[in-house]
Amino acid sequence: MIKDFVNGSDLLSLCHKEEKKIWEVMIEREIYISGKSKDEIMEYMWGNLKIMKNAIEKGLQEDIKSVSGLVGGDAKRLRTYYETKKTLSGEQMNKAVASAMAVLEVNASMGQIVAAPTAGSSGILPGVLISAGQDFGFDDEVIVQGLFTAAAVGYIITRNATVAGAEGGCQAETGAAAAMAAAGLVEMMGGTPEQALHGAAMTIKNILGLVCDPIAGLVEAPCVKRNAIGAANAYISADMALAGIQSIIPFDEVVDAMYKVGQSIPCSLRETALGGLAATPTGKKIYEKVFGSKEQK
Repeated sequence: MIKDFVNGSDLLSLCHKEEKKIWEVMIEREIYISGKSKDEIMEYMWGNLKIMKNAIEKGLQEDIKSVSGLVGGDAKRLRTYYETKKTLSGEQMNKAVASAMAVLEVNASMGQIVAAPTAGSSGILPGVLISAGQDFGFDDEVIVQGLFTAAAVGYIITRNATVAGAEGGCQAETGAAAAMAAAGLVEMMGGTPEQALHGAAMTIKNILGLVCDPIAGLVEAPCVKRNAIGAANAYISADMALAGIQSIIPFDEVVDAMYKVGQSIPCSLRETALGGLAATPTGKKIYEKVFGSKEQK
C-alpha cells in the first residue's frame, strides 16, 4: 500500500515502482491518510465534479453579476463569440477559457464552486478538464481521474510552496491551478507521469512572478481574466509536454523557485490591493464607488 509522497521526485518513484499513473497513486495516498475506503474517496471527487459542472453551466448560460457589479457576463459573451464566429485561438481553446471564466463569475456572485486550489483560481481546473472531456469524448470517470492527478500536483505545491496569493502572489494561485490542470490533462490524454510533471512545471514557469493585485480587494478583477489565461496556459503546456518537450528545470525546483519568488514579491502586490492594478487611478475610483470611501485600508 502506498503511504505518502512529499515531492514530485517521490511521486514519480512511486509511479515507476508500483507501475501506476499519478491518479492511482494519489487515490492510494488518500486511502492511507484518511482511513476511508476507495469508494468513499471516489464518491467525494464525483461530488466535486458535479459542483464544477454546475458552476460552468450556470456561468455560461445565466446573466451573472458579481456582488459589486464589477464583473459578470463575460463568459457568456465569449461563448457567443466562439459559437458564431471563427476565432483566432480556436473553439476548443475558447471553450476552456470561457468555462474557466464562468466558474470565477459564479464565485464572484456568491455561487457554489470548488476551491481548486483556491476560490480565486477555481475556474482553471474545471474549465480545462471538463472542456477537454467534452471535446475528446471522455466519460466522467476519466475526468475524475484527471482531478486526482491534479490533486497530487496541488498537494505537492501546497506542501513545498504555497497556493495563497497573500503569501506568493497570483503565480501561487492561478499558477498552481494551471499546473494542476496541465498535469491532469496530460494523463487524461494518455501521457506519462513524467510528461504530466513537465507540463505542470512549464505552466508555473510561464507566469513566474505574477502579482496578486485585486481591484478594490475583491476576488473579481483581474481574477476572472487571469483564470482565462491560466486555462490557456494549461492547454499549451500540456500540448508541449505531450509532444515530448521537457522543462529544463525539474518540477520540484520550479516549485521551490516559485516559493522564493513569492517571498520576494512586495507586500503591496500580494493580495493587499495596495499596488499594481488596484493602485491605478481607475482602480482607486472603483474602490471609492464600491465602498464609498477614498481610503483603501
